[in-house]
Amino acid sequence: ILLNSVGQYVMFDMRRELYDKLQHQEIAYYDRNPIGRIMTRLTTDVDALNELFTQGVTDLLGDLVMIVAIISVMLWMDVRLTLITLLTVPMLFAATTWFRKGARKGYDMVRTRIARINAFLQEHFSGAQTVQIFNAEAKSLKKFDQINDDHRRANIETIYYYAVFFPLVDFIGAVGIALIIWYGGYRVMQNTPEHTVLTLGGLVAFIQYSGFLFQPIRDISDKYNVLQAAVVASHRIFRTLDLPIAIVNPRKPQKDDRAKGRIEFQNVWFAYKDDNWVLKDVSFTVEPGQSIALVGHTGSGKTTITNLLMRFYDIQQGRILLDGVDLRDWDLKALRENFAVVLQEVFLFSGTIAGNIRLGRDDITEERVEWAAKEVHADRFINRLNGGFEAEVRERGAGLSVGQKQLISFARA
Repeated sequence: ILLNSVGQYVMFDMRRELYDKLQHQEIAYYDRNPIGRIMTRLTTDVDALNELFTQGVTDLLGDLVMIVAIISVMLWMDVRLTLITLLTVPMLFAATTWFRKGARKGYDMVRTRIARINAFLQEHFSGAQTVQIFNAEAKSLKKFDQINDDHRRANIETIYYYAVFFPLVDFIGAVGIALIIWYGGYRVMQNTPEHTVLTLGGLVAFIQYSGFLFQPIRDISDKYNVLQAAVVASHRIFRTLDLPIAIVNPRKPQKDDRAKGRIEFQNVWFAYKDDNWVLKDVSFTVEPGQSIALVGHTGSGKTTITNLLMRFYDIQQGRILLDGVDLRDWDLKALRENFAVVLQEVFLFSGTIAGNIRLGRDDITEERVEWAAKEVHADRFINRLNGGFEAEVRERGAGLSVGQKQLISFARA
């Protein structure tokens, strides 16, 4: 009960740390990493660590204590025969080293492949409508078959190491017993009435103890897959936890309050990757109370300018000022509270209409929510829904039209 409870608390804390870390990663991180792969970190990889805590540790400790106890008894009975028995240890060590390297590589491949499967499933289930519209089911299935087959082959490669290793351990154990019979039998035959070197009963007892010695060694080998899975999973988890956060708060923010609204771009250069510049030496000023529109062809950087104002990305050259203060000197939370954004792709969370408009802000009253909906004319369709503002919103706003989701997004802003 205690170890299982510890395992559950470890999983709880680990998932919380991972979620908190990932929430504060810059948007560029999600541009680079598929969501399914990130999900694998919080689910499959954490579960592998839990199995280590709840099963591997207790069995491993028990087997180690058993090995030490048996060797101690064997040394007490006959030191020379014990040393003969332990001649097989180097062979066992060599086999374990080979197995450890191969199994770890195999488990790493398995984890990578399952992450790819999760990423593929998340993407294609989210885009199920698009797949069906363009009759791409067969092509999608063919691609999934390839990813699924890669996962199967990675598992089979891992199984190969187990198929060789466990019989090898049994063989080494048999060699140990053969050495005991050979050397111990010779000493039994040397017995004389005047001087007893080793009795037949003592030899049989030694053979029994040898069998007891190799049983926990086999058990440890059997638990090695749990250990290897946990090692690979922990490596991936801690690599995620060690990720630096690119967009951070300044130690001493110069501004952390409401802005008047003067925006300045001063010779701004920005690229999402390398030197593929989206903005080149851009400068303009927006005065408080002024309404402007950014007009340009697709890919000219209109959305990018919005992302930079919210400091989702940091620029490579130049400065962006809000009320005369560089965005990097603003408190990050206060900076974003100064903006209301309606995204091009509306995202709604599971919950209620009111919950999606309020979005976790407890200080926004029901009256304020209804006022916001009325201002953007969203109240007309909301009042027709079963439950009104408390109507259920399914995942990604399923059941609502694109226009209705857009109005909710306006009310949220």
